Amino acid sequence: MTREIQFYEKYFVDFYLSLDSNVQEKIEYVFKVIRTVDRIPPKFFKHIQNTDGLYEIRIKVGSNIYRVFCCFDEGKIVILFNGFQKKSQKTPKKEIDKALKLQQEYFNKKKGK
Repeated sequence: MTREIQFYEKYFVDFYLSLDSNVQEKIEYVFKVIRTVDRIPPKFFKHIQNTDGLYEIRIKVGSNIYRVFCCFDEGKIVILFNGFQKKSQKTPKKEIDKALKLQQEYFNKKKGK
C-alpha cells in the first residue's frame, strides 16, 4: 500500500520549518512509515476521539512530543493540517478545534471545485 501525503494550505509547512533538523528528520521517518506500511502503528498515528475522521500523527524526539493533525481523503491521501509541540498530557482543545476547522475548510473547498 502506498499513501500520498499532501499539505492543506501552509500550516504544516510553517510548523515544520520552525523545527530543528533532528525533529524534521524524525517527522520524515514517520511520514515514510505512514506512506508505506499497511497498518500504521498507533504510536505514530491515532484517531482523535469524538471527531469525524481527524487523526494525529505522533512524533517523539527525546522528551519532546509533537503532533500533526491530518485526515484521509479518498482512502489513500493523507491531508496534513496544523502541527504543534505538546506541552501537557492532554492535547489542547484549541489545537483540535483549529484542525477540525481546517478539515472542514478543506472538504468545503474541494466540493466547490
